[in-house]
Amino acid sequence: MRQVLQSMKTGKTSVEEVPDPNVKPGTALVRTVCSLVSAGTERMVVEFAEKNLVDKVMSRPDLAKQVIEKAIKEGPLTALDAAFNRLDQPMVLGYSSSGVIEAVGPGLTGFSIGDRVACAGGGFAVHAELAVVPQNLLVKLPDSVDFEQAAFATLGAIAMHGFRLANPQVGESVAVIGMGLLGLLTAQIAHAAGCSVLGIDTNPQRVEFANSLGFSTVSREDAEAAGLAFTKGRGADVVLICADTSSDDPVDLAAKIARDRAMVIAVGAVGLKLKRKIYYEKELEFRISRSYGPGRYDPDYEEHGKDYPAGYVRWTEGRNIQAIIDLTAGGKLNMTPLITHRFPIEEADAAYNLITGKSGQSFLGVLLTYPQPENPVQYKRKIVNTSSTGRQTEAVRIGVLGAGNFANAILLPAVQKAGGVELVGIASAGGVTAQAAAKKFGFSFATTDENEIFTDVGINTILVLTRHQHHARQVIAALEAGKHVYCEKPLAITPEDLDRIFSLVKQANSPTLSVGFNRRFAPLSIRLKEFIEAGNEPFMATYRVNAGFLPLTHWTHDPEQGGGRIIGEGCHFIDFCTFLAGESPVCIDAVALPDVGRYRSDNVQISLQFSNGSLAQVIYLVNGDKGLPKERLEVHSAGRSAILDDFRELQLWTGGSKQTLRSVLRQDKGHQEAWRAFTQAIKTGTGPSIPYDQLFGSSLASIEAAQKISGQTG
Repeated sequence: MRQVLQSMKTGKTSVEEVPDPNVKPGTALVRTVCSLVSAGTERMVVEFAEKNLVDKVMSRPDLAKQVIEKAIKEGPLTALDAAFNRLDQPMVLGYSSSGVIEAVGPGLTGFSIGDRVACAGGGFAVHAELAVVPQNLLVKLPDSVDFEQAAFATLGAIAMHGFRLANPQVGESVAVIGMGLLGLLTAQIAHAAGCSVLGIDTNPQRVEFANSLGFSTVSREDAEAAGLAFTKGRGADVVLICADTSSDDPVDLAAKIARDRAMVIAVGAVGLKLKRKIYYEKELEFRISRSYGPGRYDPDYEEHGKDYPAGYVRWTEGRNIQAIIDLTAGGKLNMTPLITHRFPIEEADAAYNLITGKSGQSFLGVLLTYPQPENPVQYKRKIVNTSSTGRQTEAVRIGVLGAGNFANAILLPAVQKAGGVELVGIASAGGVTAQAAAKKFGFSFATTDENEIFTDVGINTILVLTRHQHHARQVIAALEAGKHVYCEKPLAITPEDLDRIFSLVKQANSPTLSVGFNRRFAPLSIRLKEFIEAGNEPFMATYRVNAGFLPLTHWTHDPEQGGGRIIGEGCHFIDFCTFLAGESPVCIDAVALPDVGRYRSDNVQISLQFSNGSLAQVIYLVNGDKGLPKERLEVHSAGRSAILDDFRELQLWTGGSKQTLRSVLRQDKGHQEAWRAFTQAIKTGTGPSIPYDQLFGSSLASIEAAQKISGQTG
């Protein structure tokens, strides 16, 4: 299928051929008919992307600060690699569209194949021939609402939510500052609600156009006098700011034309420096409208289909969209006069030249249109015609599941640098990231269907780089298909899945399995182990991990998706201690700080005991200062002490003297060496790169630690 993508690195907006997405549980696969190009959000994205690197830094000092902080902690090359990788990822555009449902996923209710729908949501209602849209961001269309009008529904919901925040009454006066597309929709909503509407704009053409639609509209210069006349000297009951400008003038004007104790709502992106005197004297209430209603930015609502009870939240974002469709069906809203341009999808670049001012034309509603074939042709990729060979001497031919930030920034560059493998296919749920990675790293094909990776005879090794809840299932499927597997941690998030994987690799002639416990392969780690082993005594280790705070809504906290942070990331540090001991822990205990409504059992102390007498503590915390480097390990044994600071510096103390080893330009956490050891194990058949007893011991220890913490808090 074709999709509009924005390169943040080059600034180019292009239409790319990407794999068709697959329908997911609780979603519908929608063939797009029309999508609305946003002259606000999308224009800002495109204009930022088109800036050179210096101008990007100047316009986003917050991001530049993050890069500098990362460079100080992890090394300049590490920081630059991360920054350029972010810029290299394609950005999907679009958030308001309409189309016809082609497939429904399990658990989707109230929708059927063939339904005409309005679609909403960034990342969902994208500019693409096909889109996967979740339950609460879909609204059925009545026959009286065409696809073009329906494509405005999300923007209409933004206007509706801003209007609802003001809670105007029938007969009240509403001033709308900014009579662009958002302002005109807001004016129509206010008029439909029985309010008197005064429009204000700085553009004479928009003033004239709004007047032609029947709205009393004046220029900025006449606004204060007109506002008093329009409201019979009282001032506006409600002022809705729909302008798009960094200037503070709209909030100043709003205060001047508002009545005493009026409501001012900022719906558009404007300067927010309020002058206290006039806001104080009139005791004005000022609010900022957040997108298109309750549910926005809530993953449970938007992605998982969990609606809010109407008795508690009457107007969610989904209900606001439904209200826009209902008003349109009843003739109270009319988007058709607002449409100034229509472009077929293949001419999307012309649409973006228009909204960024390159064409010099005036515009309002800009639509992209999509061909509707009688028999839609699904995306087909070229099958790689290679065949599998014998196990120990076979070439390593790679298939990848997952193309997120870790894959693109960390592991695939390590695979590429290590060399000696053939990159065959890569899959991701949406297809865009897979297609981008295929181009960047040289894979033969990209797909959204993971089964194409499992069944392709030209692939003998699979990298599992998806979200945690998929790891065990995909590892099992790959092993059962006879493929070697390198799985990013964690291997599994339940002991049952871990046992099943272990039973597979214990079988004769099983494919080789490894997990991304890369820290044990880092050069400084190997040197540290050699140093401690020379003492020939048990060790005492303390591993402090300043992991950083994640909001409670983050997917890693979800027991079903991420398994929690101890299973999801804490396994790394348990494995490092296992690596030093050369064996799995025989006794595990764990305690956590109280969550105090802010944390999710992720300030944890884990105690490990090994049969050789060694003891280790992992202090995993998220309540520390973010400026503190992430990892610090101290190990003491037989008159020897070692301190590893964030894989940048290793201090080795013995006999009263210190030797210091440093990695100045970048961290080296062992990703490349971990991968190289895995591929060497495949080629030579000499056994797994991480002994299976340690691999499974570390994985099980993290699960047991999480269970002990859950027992305390549950």
